[in-house]
Amino acid sequence: MAYVDQFLQLVVRQGASDLHIAEGEPPKMRTHGDIMPVRSEPISHDEATRMLSEICGSRNWEFFEQHGDLDFAYQMDEDSRFRTNYFKQSEGYGAAFRLIPTKISTLEELGVPTVVKNFAYLRGGLVLVTGPTGSGKTTTQAALVDFINANFARHVVTIEEPIEFVHDNKVSIITQREVPTDSTSFAAALKASLRQDTDIVLVGEMRDLETIALALTAAETGLLVFGTLHTNNARKTVDRMVDAFPADRQSQARAMLANSLRGVVAQLLLKRSDRPGRIAVNEILIANPAVSAIIREGATHKLQDIIVSGKAHGMQFMDDAIWALLEKGIVSPHEAFMKAIDKSRFKPFLSAEEEALANAAGGIRDEERRPPGNLSRQFATRPRVGTR
Repeated sequence: MAYVDQFLQLVVRQGASDLHIAEGEPPKMRTHGDIMPVRSEPISHDEATRMLSEICGSRNWEFFEQHGDLDFAYQMDEDSRFRTNYFKQSEGYGAAFRLIPTKISTLEELGVPTVVKNFAYLRGGLVLVTGPTGSGKTTTQAALVDFINANFARHVVTIEEPIEFVHDNKVSIITQREVPTDSTSFAAALKASLRQDTDIVLVGEMRDLETIALALTAAETGLLVFGTLHTNNARKTVDRMVDAFPADRQSQARAMLANSLRGVVAQLLLKRSDRPGRIAVNEILIANPAVSAIIREGATHKLQDIIVSGKAHGMQFMDDAIWALLEKGIVSPHEAFMKAIDKSRFKPFLSAEEEALANAAGGIRDEERRPPGNLSRQFATRPRVGTR
């Protein structure tokens, strides 16, 4: 057994999501969003060297020593796989291990809105799955690819750094390529996919202009492209795609995006208040002629109205989804406030201490102090969260 496995096994047993290693600090793990030490004594240089070099192989260790960063996937046993990042920091070596379930959850098990399945039926275009780091984007994408794999005869190419969820061929052919092991870059692998009889390509990271431009081109030429961005909602996603281009090319980028975008699934993870754990919440944008026109005009501030009014067609506004969890008592008012786009909507439900901090930061208008709608009646019958 590798030396680091004793810490990774603890992560698995405790239901944690991440292990953090840093010289001069105790090893720590993240459980339900909170980071806590595994032991009190800090990690020495010799211990860190043994812990990290043992599992990555001599070639990867040499690369890490030269470049200061390394990404790879570590299979501890048949039930436990970790996405691993090594890095150098001010005190020496560091690493982050993210637990990847070996069983791919279904979209139903994840609680993702059922309308997301409709994206699997598309024969071309661009679908973006977005959210901050650690929000479960990869898990949701894997569930969608697994649904395609089980129900459609397609050739799916995934481009990842590193490969996280491993897909076995079912009805589809799944080709998984890792950057930089199997291809030098996301852009190079995406360009190559155009010559591989590909039906669907999943781009794990759309982080640079070349990759974004190639993804738009691939979507326009008939491929179904699933891409990932680190944005919190649909409006920011559209803006990020366009802003990646130089000013003189942004008009063309808006036109390409207007023609190729089929939908945006934005995802956040919220800490539950009803029981330990976290829950995913989604904003869903489904492209239609009105959405295309808004993107082409550059009037992305109008997208919120389209999403809110498109509820009957499966669209979902992030704040409305968070509001629904708050009404059911699944998340706390503080958690809802922290993750909401329009924070004023959730300010009335903060505790006295939390409200004071929010008031000092930006102020609360008088009209924001009374809870609106059904929540006004619900919260009037019980103490505000955080008070006695």
